[in-house]
Amino acid sequence: MPSSPQTLANPDQTLPRLLAAAIGESKAHLALTTLTIDPALAGTGDTVSRAQVAMALNAALFADLLDRVPTAQRYIDAVRGAGETIVFDHGALRTIDGETGDLPRGHMAFGRFLAPLGYEVVGLYPLPKLKMTGRAYAQRDLPETIPQFFVSELHVDQLAEAAQGACTNIFGASSDPLGETEWAALDTLASDGTADFATALTALKGVIACFERQHQPPALADYEVLLPETGEGAWIATEGNAFNHATTRTADVMALSDRLKAEGYPMKAAVEVSKNGRVRQTAIIADKVARPFLEADGSAVELDVPGSFYEFITRDIDPETGKLDLTFDSGNATGIFAVTRSA
Repeated sequence: MPSSPQTLANPDQTLPRLLAAAIGESKAHLALTTLTIDPALAGTGDTVSRAQVAMALNAALFADLLDRVPTAQRYIDAVRGAGETIVFDHGALRTIDGETGDLPRGHMAFGRFLAPLGYEVVGLYPLPKLKMTGRAYAQRDLPETIPQFFVSELHVDQLAEAAQGACTNIFGASSDPLGETEWAALDTLASDGTADFATALTALKGVIACFERQHQPPALADYEVLLPETGEGAWIATEGNAFNHATTRTADVMALSDRLKAEGYPMKAAVEVSKNGRVRQTAIIADKVARPFLEADGSAVELDVPGSFYEFITRDIDPETGKLDLTFDSGNATGIFAVTRSA
């Protein structure tokens, strides 16, 4: 939420060393001094737990999103300037439940390597208005302090025939970034729950590579067929498997939304409220990014399209359990997804 600083800034600790080796010292320092991180994840020595790899992955994705989303960087600069840190609640991913070449289809494009990092599916969220299904992945060892992933998949077979064809053209020859070396490292984490530093680093670098576009730039004609049918599918066409958004957990998202609007942030008009009333979410409208498209004659053209974005969430205590309500809500997700649709 913002919170009092509780960061991992000691470069000799295991988690900072692992992250720096994967993404560089500067980006690692930025992430680890911005995020509120459970002290149990610091570590010493060269044995790395699956929980530490999971947190390092989230920190790496957070740093990458700041590079790609200027409004997110603006917000984080303000938080850091105030001497505060943030609680990283969850990140979101979008996948294609259709023909995807060498890449596993749907949520298993991510679920296959999240499992060795200790993640499991803890919630299923139908998104019928979007022709999608969402799944919440939580980390078993530290479910309240390691960010969750919300992984959604677009059901291509529910689209119009022309849009199905466009999806096949765009995604049907996707590549798989994970090879035998990366899988050997992930298998070690899966079987033992820990790995030596070099093996953990191999696994971490491998999974970071999975958050890129795994298909060629789309043909403009296919994109124009897909866009009116599914804005989410069009987003995946240009952004691929990129980190869709990162989310700050805050004490009062309503007040924060009003404040950020007053400060000129392009905020979503209304805050989404879950059916149980305990989960409230809003977001900054996605920044535009220039992306390449292929013309019919094989030439390339760049167009501005929606990129990734930054989200905010407030979670209340579940009175039945006495614990923080870590669930999601289909209605909230449907509303939040609108921030990446082109006008």
